[in-house]
Amino acid sequence: MKEFAWILLATSLAMPQMKPQTGAELFEKNCAGCHKTGSATHAPAPEALRQLSRAKIFDALTTGKMILVAGSLPVMQRMAIAAWLGSKEPEEVSGGRCPSAPAPLKDLRGWHGWSVDPENSRMQSAAAAGLDRSQVTKLKLKWAFGFPGATSALGQPSAAGGRLFVGSAGGAVYALDTHTGCTYWTFKAAQTVRTAISVAPYGDGHHAVYFGDAQSTAYAVDADTGALLWKTRVDEHPFSHITGSPMLYEGRLYVPVSTGAEEFVAAGDPKYKCCTARGSVVALDARNGERVWKTYTIPEPKPTRVNSAGTQMMGPSGVSVWSAPTVDVQRKVLYVGTGNEHSGPETTASDAVLSLDMETGKVLWSKQLTLSDHWNVACVLPGQVNCPEKPGEDTDIGSSPILVSLTGGKRLLLVGQKSGVMWALDPDAQGNVVWQKRLGKGGVLGGIMWGPAADAEKVYVPLSDFTMRGPIEGGDPKLGGGLFALRIATGEKAWYAPPEEPKCAGTLGCTPAQMAPATLIPGVVFSGSMDGHLRAYNTSDGAVIWDFDTLRDFTTVNGVKARGGSMSASGPVVTGGMLFVNSGYGALGGMPGNVLLAFGLD
Repeated sequence: MKEFAWILLATSLAMPQMKPQTGAELFEKNCAGCHKTGSATHAPAPEALRQLSRAKIFDALTTGKMILVAGSLPVMQRMAIAAWLGSKEPEEVSGGRCPSAPAPLKDLRGWHGWSVDPENSRMQSAAAAGLDRSQVTKLKLKWAFGFPGATSALGQPSAAGGRLFVGSAGGAVYALDTHTGCTYWTFKAAQTVRTAISVAPYGDGHHAVYFGDAQSTAYAVDADTGALLWKTRVDEHPFSHITGSPMLYEGRLYVPVSTGAEEFVAAGDPKYKCCTARGSVVALDARNGERVWKTYTIPEPKPTRVNSAGTQMMGPSGVSVWSAPTVDVQRKVLYVGTGNEHSGPETTASDAVLSLDMETGKVLWSKQLTLSDHWNVACVLPGQVNCPEKPGEDTDIGSSPILVSLTGGKRLLLVGQKSGVMWALDPDAQGNVVWQKRLGKGGVLGGIMWGPAADAEKVYVPLSDFTMRGPIEGGDPKLGGGLFALRIATGEKAWYAPPEEPKCAGTLGCTPAQMAPATLIPGVVFSGSMDGHLRAYNTSDGAVIWDFDTLRDFTTVNGVKARGGSMSASGPVVTGGMLFVNSGYGALGGMPGNVLLAFGLD
């Protein structure tokens, strides 16, 4: 929407004969319950929303993810909210283009997808990393890339053949040069792309990049040109997402589907028919995007009770698949972790690990780790009208299971949970528990969020152990995270690196919680924090050997004004002597930011 339209709107709103409510009043009445600073929801605070353009906010209220919440408001009221809350349209920036087209992609060595291996260890070999422990201490910033108009840098970058592929909150997918950060091409998806990107041969010497967006659409795009090869909508529910990275394996793309944060936020409205979205896994043919199979985590929702506002309730719902599936090459099965239920009746698939046959999608077994975890935003709002009758604590499994093999052939699935518990399950015995280790208190944003990393002996687990209060309202250095190393065979603690007191204390969203997934190379584990720091730890004792504070402004290769913020949804990628990482997370109470950083050696 052009800027002059907002000026006309502001003028019309000032006309006394119309006597409209102001945008501030409308926001307070309709939106503040979920979006106000310190609210115990997953909704971005106003400080983060104010960095979005007016048009983007209006689109979200009118045709986007908030339509089921705000669709009943008159158009002029939605425009008023957007005009009051949003910023001016970001200027188009065309800087940073590469001087010539790339040579055809041939070398796929690097890091693409959520992990470099189908077992999701998030460990890069020494040869592929191009870095050892002594060199990590010498890493320096080489270049920065800014995501225009964004408050979060979500999509984990993927590197292959001298190119970096990365998605953005605005839906743009970029192909960059790994050494200079210049842009080869840009592809515009329909919605936010927060998944890591996989790269594979496509035929006739071509390669494709694969990813998913927040409109539950999976894409294949030509890796050399950015031309669309195919796209497939994998779920039609307006609140469905592809949050976790699709897993590409032997010609199939296995796509995890989540219910997104919007439906359990929408549940705060007593008039909302809570709830109908449900998680699933979809297998697509990587050549053409055709569906091979789709498996829902729970049965189709049906009418349950009528709430006190007279609204018909539905269930079961929720049970998202938030993260990348894990491949068991030996058994030809997938393992996925699931989220909580937004509404009952109770199922056995929530907060569980599911084993699915890769060929058919049939659920082979389910191991539920927490019973009766029914929760949505209504549980923390006045009245709790749509809150389940016996609410749980929202202890999803948000991280990908890690499949490891021990000496002697014993195999384990390592599973981190928002309850603050790390689990080891037996994949060859229906997921039976081998050991469990409580690392923190857990909670809505506590516990183990986006995942550990594992080598042959230890699993390295970042902790986000804080309540919804305190850190979001101003930063509490006494609450947060730390990094644990556990011995895989027994669950015994090898060492613990406590969180450091944030230098940003007092800044809205500053907390030492470590939500981001860990990344591992031999001898070094990297972990990002919500205080904006990326730290490298010695795997032998947990000592911090390198620390970079991203909470500052950056000069970018593409001319976009950029700043670092909290580090959460994605971890660093290490390959070819370089490290790439996003900074900025303007959701879940974090500090907004919009930058991709590239580090290397002199």
